[in-house]
Amino acid sequence: MFKRFIAYYKPHRKMLALDMLAALLISVIGMVYPVVTNRMLNQYIPNRMYSTIILSGITVLGLYLLRMLLRYFVQYYGHMIGVRMQSQMRQDLFAHLERLPFSFYDNHETGRIMTRITSDLFEVCELAHHGPENILISSIMIILSFSYLCSIDWILTLIIFACVPILVAVTLHLRKDMSLAFDERRVSNATINAAVESSVTGIRVTKAFTNSEREVEKFSKGDSQFVEASRHAYHAMARFSSSTAFVTDVFNVVILIAGGLFLYSGRITFGDYSTFIVSVNLFINPVNTLINFMEQYQNGVSGFKRFLEIMDEEPEADSAGAEELKDVKGDIEFRDVSYSYDESKGVLSHVSLKIPKGQKIALVGPSGGGKTTLCHLLPNFYRLQDGEGSILIDGKDIRSLTLESVRRSIGIVQQDVFLFVGTIRENILYGRPDASEEEVVEAAKRANIHDYIMTLEKGYDTEIGERGVKLSGGQKQRLSIARVFLKDPAILILDEATSALDNTTEVLIQQALDELCRGRTTLVVAHRLSTIRNADEIAVVINGKITERGTHEELMEKGGTYSKLYSLQFRESDLISE
Repeated sequence: MFKRFIAYYKPHRKMLALDMLAALLISVIGMVYPVVTNRMLNQYIPNRMYSTIILSGITVLGLYLLRMLLRYFVQYYGHMIGVRMQSQMRQDLFAHLERLPFSFYDNHETGRIMTRITSDLFEVCELAHHGPENILISSIMIILSFSYLCSIDWILTLIIFACVPILVAVTLHLRKDMSLAFDERRVSNATINAAVESSVTGIRVTKAFTNSEREVEKFSKGDSQFVEASRHAYHAMARFSSSTAFVTDVFNVVILIAGGLFLYSGRITFGDYSTFIVSVNLFINPVNTLINFMEQYQNGVSGFKRFLEIMDEEPEADSAGAEELKDVKGDIEFRDVSYSYDESKGVLSHVSLKIPKGQKIALVGPSGGGKTTLCHLLPNFYRLQDGEGSILIDGKDIRSLTLESVRRSIGIVQQDVFLFVGTIRENILYGRPDASEEEVVEAAKRANIHDYIMTLEKGYDTEIGERGVKLSGGQKQRLSIARVFLKDPAILILDEATSALDNTTEVLIQQALDELCRGRTTLVVAHRLSTIRNADEIAVVINGKITERGTHEELMEKGGTYSKLYSLQFRESDLISE
């Protein structure tokens, strides 16, 4: 872990070197005052060296002005090193998140991921800046002050220094408890963020079901866990801080008694004793700095560990020797495919299905039967393992093809449309960012959304809000269809694209979808069976198996599951219309 952390310093090593040099000079200048104090008391004042006294004061003032500039440099540029390291970590983490498979997001809440990117990395930033600075300055100050104190009286110095092992022992004993407590606090903080993200995203559902009090209760529960975790963390920190502060206070008691006895016996002069009292703080303060740094160190290390937890997640990667899928015709074959999301329950069992190029095949059946899983496997969102069968596009196993080229050839329209914060134009361009304005407009026209867009004051530059909240369900769906038109894929997946729409809107959407399907190999998942009557083939999927296949007419003649489902929906439609 340490090597991985240090690697982020490499791009900033020159500035870091200057920062450490400035910190070194700050430490050296800090030693000037006790040296001057000693000479003042022992030489300049007793010998009435008036001009030397004034000159020494001016020299100290000049050095303090220099130290002010050096501290500015350390504070500003040191923090900027930390911020840039944090930025690089954040970019690395975000890029890595983009490469992680669907399975990762199935098991990790958005709010918890956001905590890793924001507050966790902020603590890492603080450690990146203050860590080297505190360690260097404090270490040098301890060495210089110890050496200088020895030059005054080495026996008295060793007496004081004897307290250091006690301080180290207390620190090591209490540090572990503090580390565990702060780790627990971070987990609780992530829980709060996850609750906030979930509640804010679903605020309309909350209001619709008048469940605001329930959400408040859920948040309060997470907040209580955070308070309890904070109590443990701060209890451990209080024990650590108070215990170590007591040991450092003992330093002052030791110097007060031992120094007084040494002065009484005539071993040291009053000037040396006074200098010793001033100088011993130069020894105690950096020791305290290192002690207090432990809290920041624990926060930073905890944050970096959580950063690495995600960075160590296995990303999606092309198979060795994977080739590009080019000149896609659209022949698809599922060959003896079995799949399960976990070992406890299989979702698909020995499914075989061929879809010739340009044809439309519909998947129907009860929810949870495996229809959507088939749609997710085709673009390699979930990867088949050895022994789970194979999926072929144009006769090539998709595992032997690059992920990007496979997904580039497939367009997906889902029931739950996701639109990004931004304008209508930006969301359509998501299908192909390098498309021209004319191509964007043409895609919108083919999706039956252009006329509506032109009624808006800002047209294609209209902001749609988070997840397209300013648009109706039908408008969002047509916008997603325009996005796929612009992408112009050879293969199309329609996953219950019209099931959440009213009948009038469905007609408009269905017209756009029919236009979109023309000339493309299409895989349709539908609950409204009336929308897939014209499919080239219909497959009934139940409990992970294909139980029936054929055209609408053929399946109706068989009188099996499809016929019963269709007849049931037809009767329901009649009852509704009546």
